[in-house]
Amino acid sequence: MLHKSLITYLTAGYPTLREHYKYLSLLAEYSDVIELGVPFSDPMADGKTIEMASRKVLKHGFNINQVFEIIRKFKREHDIPLILMSYYNPIYRRGLRNFIEEAKTVGVDGMLVVDLPPEYAGDYISFAREEGIKTVFLVSLNTPHKRVAKIDDITTGFIYLVSRYGTTGAKNDLHPMLITMVKKLKSTCRNKIAVGFGVSKGEQAQKIIKAGSDGVVVGSILLDIIEGEKSYRKLQEKLEELRRGIKS
Repeated sequence: MLHKSLITYLTAGYPTLREHYKYLSLLAEYSDVIELGVPFSDPMADGKTIEMASRKVLKHGFNINQVFEIIRKFKREHDIPLILMSYYNPIYRRGLRNFIEEAKTVGVDGMLVVDLPPEYAGDYISFAREEGIKTVFLVSLNTPHKRVAKIDDITTGFIYLVSRYGTTGAKNDLHPMLITMVKKLKSTCRNKIAVGFGVSKGEQAQKIIKAGSDGVVVGSILLDIIEGEKSYRKLQEKLEELRRGIKS
């Protein structure tokens, strides 16, 4: 799934349902993989940008049926892998098996459940495997080696390396431990590696790829541009910058 890949994130339904598809289609032009986030009222791993996006969307009554409809339409028109990112609560409310079956039906290629620890993910892994949906799990800079090995063993999509401590959000620099951790994971894991949280510049993305990462996940800076600049062109320029950094 990944090779020098730009993975871009967008909260489903953001900034409005009417405008959402325009931005999602632009991301698809420049991305190798799309990560679509299910809006949630308590996104504990996300910073203020993604929390704002979720709150804004939910305020207008956006629901999981609309998430699935967005994906169905998108996959009819774009041949690009789509990872669905969610917290466990919306999945639990829908019913785990039902959620995964519906996700497969509309065209989801992989899933990342942010707050589902591997120790409690048995049914999720089993149902996802039955439906042919790839699983993505998070690893942090200080995850012990034995736990990394366990996560590597159960992952069928890619390992998502969180690039720094704390929540998501655009940052100007990379954590000093990041490059070392990328190299360590590449030498010990069978799965592909993607790095996310805080990546906002093409130069950062280039360093991460040169360290050996198979992909870079970018989200908050894109939402910041949509929210602050409200400029399709500015977003396009940022995507071009990120893609140049990754592909160079």
